[in-house]
Amino acid sequence: MKRYIYLSIIALQLLAGCDSDPAPNPNPQPEGDKPGEALLSLPENNKECEQGEISGNSATVDFSWEASADTEKYDLKVTNLDDNTFTTKTGLTTSETEVSLKRGHPYSWVIISRNSGSATTTSETWKFYLAGEGESNIAPFPAAAVYPEPGATVTPDNGKITLDWEEVQDPDGDAVTYTLYADDVDGLQEPASEWQNLTQTSMDISVNSNTVYYWRVVSSDGTSSASSSIYTFKTSE
Repeated sequence: MKRYIYLSIIALQLLAGCDSDPAPNPNPQPEGDKPGEALLSLPENNKECEQGEISGNSATVDFSWEASADTEKYDLKVTNLDDNTFTTKTGLTTSETEVSLKRGHPYSWVIISRNSGSATTTSETWKFYLAGEGESNIAPFPAAAVYPEPGATVTPDNGKITLDWEEVQDPDGDAVTYTLYADDVDGLQEPASEWQNLTQTSMDISVNSNTVYYWRVVSSDGTSSASSSIYTFKTSE
């Protein structure tokens, strides 16, 4: 009888050891609140920014934003819109900082709010222009694609698709027109006359099926111009 009880106890211990479900944590740790969105202040959106200390072809730019709720640290990302290179400052514990940037270029910037949790919150994207030496006219900001998304495959409607791009501002306040370049070579071919000096931000173009297309938009104030990146899309069969 004792031998039977002893074997039963061993069997129960083995079964307990094979249980794959861990015991619930009696004191689970809360994940915490998602950080709030930082509200951008300076440099102002779609404006020429004030320059700080100038050193050769670079100048110091002051960045500031309103502190966001449930936030411990901030990351700043500044993108040069001419060549898509970017500068970052991470782990900021205050809502202001300064960055040295090359003059004569348009930029965009965002603030990413962080706390001890895994979630982050990204602010709106603002743009500014850092003027170069002796510039009397500033080009409009370069446009960005809205539709199709870069690299997307799209289905033509009766042999056509609609290209959409964002409306941009001119730092000088000048009126802006657009010229659309779209082809199946490189996005640099001479545009059709009806694609030039547009005031709208969309255009229907004729396309062939199963073809890769390249396109870009040049925004102009009549004196200076800025080109977007070259985007691609593919038409379905």
